Amino acid sequence: MVEWDIRKLQILRTLRERGTVTATAEALRMTPSAVSQQLTNLAKQVGVPLLEAHGRRVRLTDAARLVLRHAEAVFEQLERADAELAAYAHGEVGEVRMAAFSTAVPALVVPAVRALRKTAPGVAVRVREAEAGEAYELLAAGEVDLALSLAAQAPTVGDARFTRVPLLADPLDVALPKEHGLATPEGRQRLRLADLAGEDWIFGGSGPWSDITRGACEAAGFSPRQGHSAAGWTAILAMVEAGMGVALVPRMAAVGRSGVAMREVGEPRPVRHVVAAVRRGGEDSPAVGRVLDALRTVAAT
Repeated sequence: MVEWDIRKLQILRTLRERGTVTATAEALRMTPSAVSQQLTNLAKQVGVPLLEAHGRRVRLTDAARLVLRHAEAVFEQLERADAELAAYAHGEVGEVRMAAFSTAVPALVVPAVRALRKTAPGVAVRVREAEAGEAYELLAAGEVDLALSLAAQAPTVGDARFTRVPLLADPLDVALPKEHGLATPEGRQRLRLADLAGEDWIFGGSGPWSDITRGACEAAGFSPRQGHSAAGWTAILAMVEAGMGVALVPRMAAVGRSGVAMREVGEPRPVRHVVAAVRRGGEDSPAVGRVLDALRTVAAT
């Protein structure tokens, strides 16, 4: 029987995710030669080639992918073992490291942390602001225990490394200059996106928010004319206030500005979905469960 080495399997999995020996070494704080040596030793242990030359790089063989398919179940079980040991040793005491995108921090994370200070004072939450790409790299590397992102940016449900937890359907409202004819309900009782088809729209040039804005407008029957491009909500709302255009703004990100009117959109109301993710098996940690419960409670309100 093969004597499996968990550390070597972790190196192989990281190579699959990072793509090169150099990137794998950087992620694991090893030298490239040490990574290559460990993988060579693993191939000798299992008795099949795990890597093959591909130009100036290497890529995983079918045998390596087979090994990793079985190893994922091992990693999941080890996460569960860690969670049960933590529950045995610490009960309701523990630390949860969380990565969250910028608008989720004040709207979801901070209220959840405040609630936990009352209901589970022994659970410490360490927050790190990070957009989805970085957050899931940190989660996969074991540097955080929980990541928040938009569902559109989260790993797929079939990703064996993570468990996704739906949190919130965040409504999208329209930000209008205060002097706009549709800025008040009296202007039109039920505002429709189609009523703004002729306006200049403000949204990012690419990425998920561009896709969300374009998708919502196209579902309403028109393609938005992009008057200006911005990614940060402060910049977007400042331009709306200046009368430079209109924008879709998630309710979680809405910031009070005296010159901006926020209007709800009639049905079908556009939303963006917010999810949490943990390493598969990590949801069994009592401390992580406490944090997820607190986030769900905030999201529900």
